[in-house]
Amino acid sequence: MRKLTARSAILSALLGAHPAEAPVSWIVTVAEELGLQQSAVRVALTRMVAAGDLERANSVYKLSRRLIERQRRQDAALRPVEKEWDGRWYMAVVTAVGDEASARIAFRDTMRAGKLAELREGVWTRPDNIEIALGRDATRRIARFTAEPQGNPAKLAESLFGPKVWARDAERLLRAFESARTMADRFEVAAAAVRHILDDPLLPEPLLPANWPGPQLRAEYEAFRTEFIAFAERNFVS
Repeated sequence: MRKLTARSAILSALLGAHPAEAPVSWIVTVAEELGLQQSAVRVALTRMVAAGDLERANSVYKLSRRLIERQRRQDAALRPVEKEWDGRWYMAVVTAVGDEASARIAFRDTMRAGKLAELREGVWTRPDNIEIALGRDATRRIARFTAEPQGNPAKLAESLFGPKVWARDAERLLRAFESARTMADRFEVAAAAVRHILDDPLLPEPLLPANWPGPQLRAEYEAFRTEFIAFAERNFVS
């Protein structure tokens, strides 16, 4: 977990808000209730606008378009939609050559965001149990196939996605939620939890370790978000 800073508090609060905007008075009041200094919050707001993280209209701050896309991914990760799995895997093989380094990096980021793992250089795959939308730029670089591993698919999934490690860290976060007493402490845990949820590989149940903690971690985060909204409204009104 990362220590709570003015920037992380502002970003986490707005990523969890719908719409993703708030007046400066609300942001400052809530941040102060989390133990942050007003001066640090105002400096962070100025820097986040300059960095393109936030946009300001009068006294209202809202997430930039780039971070709205991150919020969309976060919302989708909190309520994943899976389809029935028949044992087949989605496979994408890179066919484009000669791209610049920046384009290759962006492509790899897109593939990972699509919950794909690289089996070997240029070969990306995952169980075909979710809808995969890579966008036009990534799609033009690949040829797509349906495949079925001949070996143990659970072992393949473990080697590619590490679900046991993900589950271990999720259990640690659940214990941290239990032990966190103050709103500031719970806020830190929640921020770490939602980052971890974004990394959930969304594997089908037959490929998951026993007692998979994914649904429980999502439920705990959603409960915190409800709690935080009530906390923020109560402190702002008072």
